[in-house]
Amino acid sequence: MKQVEITLVKSLIGQNEKQRATVQALGLRKIRQSIVREDSPSLRGMIDKVGHLVQYKVIEA
Repeated sequence: MKQVEITLVKSLIGQNEKQRATVQALGLRKIRQSIVREDSPSLRGMIDKVGHLVQYKVIEA
């Protein structure tokens, strides 16, 4: 299965509550923190909503 590595690269200061909640739901708390999750349509939707705050790359498993 494909996995996605997501890294928070910008601060949440000044962002609206929905974007803050999305980043928290992804499991990111600090800048430059990375997580690895299984790729899914819902995960891609979350990444699209906060795409200006995160970087991601697909990892082939």
